[in-house]
Amino acid sequence: MVLSTEKETFASGLEDVVSNSSKICFLDGKEGRLVYQGYDIHDLVNGHATFEEVIYLLWHGELPNVSQLEEFTTSIAQQRALSPQVLAFLKSVPIDANPMEVLRTAVSYAGLYDPDNGSELKEANIRKATRLVAQMPTMVTSYERIRAGLEPVMPDSQLSMAASFFYLLHGQRPSEFVEQGFNTALILHADHELNASTFAARVTAGTLSDLYSAITSAVGTLKGPLHGGANEQVMKMLLEIREVSGVDAYIDASLAAKKKIFGFGHRVYRTEDPRATHLRQLSRQAGELAGEPQWYEMSRKIEDLVKDKKGLNANVDFYSASFYYALGLPTHLFTPIFACSRVSGWTAHVLEQYQDNRLIRPRAEYTGATHREFVPLAERD
Repeated sequence: MVLSTEKETFASGLEDVVSNSSKICFLDGKEGRLVYQGYDIHDLVNGHATFEEVIYLLWHGELPNVSQLEEFTTSIAQQRALSPQVLAFLKSVPIDANPMEVLRTAVSYAGLYDPDNGSELKEANIRKATRLVAQMPTMVTSYERIRAGLEPVMPDSQLSMAASFFYLLHGQRPSEFVEQGFNTALILHADHELNASTFAARVTAGTLSDLYSAITSAVGTLKGPLHGGANEQVMKMLLEIREVSGVDAYIDASLAAKKKIFGFGHRVYRTEDPRATHLRQLSRQAGELAGEPQWYEMSRKIEDLVKDKKGLNANVDFYSASFYYALGLPTHLFTPIFACSRVSGWTAHVLEQYQDNRLIRPRAEYTGATHREFVPLAERD
C-alpha cells in the first residue's frame, strides 16, 4: 500500500476551523460581541434577565413569556434535591478530593438513577437537562458542606438559581447585591460557542451517547487550567502578590521568565472580552462592600501592565476571580461554579447536536514515517 504524502489543510488546535452550524451562540472577535440566540449579552445583563430566562433562551431559541418562565423556573426549582444514592456517594468521597473530580463523577453517577435513563426521546432529554441544571449546584454545595463536617442543606424551591446556590452553601439567603451579581455571572458564563468543554460534549453526543455521558465529558474538560480552571489560578496569583505595591515586580518577573499569566488573551476575541466588562464592575463593587478593595485594585493594575507590555486583554476568568473571592467563595469552588453555569450551554448544544446529528470525526496531520519495512523479531538489533 502506498500512503499519500499530499498535505491536507491543518490548523493547530483546530483554530478557526468550523466544525458545525449552530443557532445557540455567536462570537464576534473583532467587535468583541457575545450573542445568545440573537440577543447581545450586554442587553441581557443590562435588561436584568434572570439566569432561568437565559437557560430557556438557550434551549428553546426564544425568551419566555411570563407564564412560560414561571413554569420553567418551577420545573428547575422542584428538581434541586439529590437522589439518596448521589447524596450517599458524596458522603463517601474523601474530603480532600478535587471538587471538579467529585462533580464529574457525581454527574455520571446521577445518570444511573435518572428516571429517564435509557430514553433518548427529545422530551426525555429536556427533562434530563433540567435535572442536571438544577442538581449540579446542589452537588457542588453539598460536597463543600460535607467536607467541612456539615450536613447538606435542603433546597428552597422559592429561591432563584443565583440565591439558591448561596442558600445551599451557607444555609441562609444572600443579600440582594450578591444574588443579582451572581445572577449576572451565571449569565455571562452560560455559553461561549465551541469552547473546549462544549466541543467535548458535542463530540460525545455525536456518537449518540447519552446526555449524562456528554456532560461528564464536558466537566472533565472544563477542569483543565487552560479552560475553566484559569479563574482559580488568577486568584492564586493575587493571593501570592498580596499587595498592590507588589504587582509591578511580580508581573515583570513573570514576563521575564515567560511564565503564563492566567486570565489574559483569547482564541477568538481581538478586543475586550464583553464578559470582562461586567465582571470588572462587579469585582469593584463586591470588593468595596466586603472592605477588601485591594483585590480589584491589584487586578486593575495587572490588567494595565499586561495590556501595555503584551497587548493582551483580560478575559472572563480574570475578574471573575476577584469577584467570587469578594463574595466569600473559596477558590476551589471557582471552577465548579463555572460548570454550574455552563451546563446550561452544554445541554443546549447536546440537544442541538441530537436534532441534526453527524458523527464528529476530524483528521490528524500525520508526522511519522510512511514506508518502513517490517523486520522479523529474530533479526532486530
